Amino acid sequence: MVETHEDSELVLNQFNKLINELLKGTLNRNTFRPWEVELLIDIEVCNLRDGNKRETLRRYMRSVQRHMEKGAPSPMKLSEYLEGLRVKRENRGLVGAAN
Repeated sequence: MVETHEDSELVLNQFNKLINELLKGTLNRNTFRPWEVELLIDIEVCNLRDGNKRETLRRYMRSVQRHMEKGAPSPMKLSEYLEGLRVKRENRGLVGAAN
């Protein structure tokens, strides 16, 4: 059980480092873990607008931190995060329309 927590903490630290590198625009390494490559591809596929990209990545990073602190073994993809936001927005719209 302790190993899983340590592994999760290590992954979270590596995730934070990756996102911070993206925010700074400095990916100065040439080796990545498979899950990092998956996340980078997913981020690219999400095709964020330049104006919102930095803030979206910051919010995504905070959401992943909370998600992993609650016990998730690995970071969710940006596409999953964005889908969750879309669903919340739709649900708020439905609640507002029902009143």
